[in-house]
Amino acid sequence: MAKSEKKKETRPVPISWEALEDAFENNAPEVHSYLHLDNGEVIRIVDGIADPEMHKRIMGDPIYMRIDPVSSREQYRWMERFIATVEDSELRHQLLTAIDGKGAFRRFKDVLMSYPVDRERWFTFRSERLRACMEAWLEAHKIEPVERPAWPVPTADDVKEQVEQSQEQRKGRKGRAAIADQQRKRLHELADQLPARELDNALAFLEFLKERRRLPRLRAKGPRRRDGAARSEEE
Repeated sequence: MAKSEKKKETRPVPISWEALEDAFENNAPEVHSYLHLDNGEVIRIVDGIADPEMHKRIMGDPIYMRIDPVSSREQYRWMERFIATVEDSELRHQLLTAIDGKGAFRRFKDVLMSYPVDRERWFTFRSERLRACMEAWLEAHKIEPVERPAWPVPTADDVKEQVEQSQEQRKGRKGRAAIADQQRKRLHELADQLPARELDNALAFLEFLKERRRLPRLRAKGPRRRDGAARSEEE
């Protein structure tokens, strides 16, 4: 009974794990990350770039939950623990030297660039700890991570008819355009063949056709008959 009640208290959210991991890792003071509790998306607000009013609205909206990144001190401990697992004494010495003083994280990564195997080991080591932190954070906030809905990818049969219709429409437009081009070409040829004295008449006729397109078309209506008149005619 207690378990079922506890389960009801949790809120299912389709978590985007990769985006959440980035948010947990980035602890820069000017970066603020929030989890959308409906769709599981993570948004990132950067001071000096994002609109401050928008940031205030997000902070006051209960649909967004602020993500607390892993502290620099904790991530520094991860580097120390990883170094203890390195078997190569030369690499271990370089890493210990790299994490001494300001800029430790950057120097640590720079050293690992020359050691691809241990670099991959570090990525796995760090991801496992980030995952543990994320799961603990979700549990503390009573968020139940659920599978994200798959993005529907249409099959070839699904889009075949649409593609064929689109191609037919393009062919039709090209056909009409080709006919219009031929007619304009023929019109130019006829204009070149007209004697000079007929050019004014031809131009006036073309102007008339152009203006006629702008006029509203009126439907011819016959005279309306009254009922009495209609009956008298029938009689």
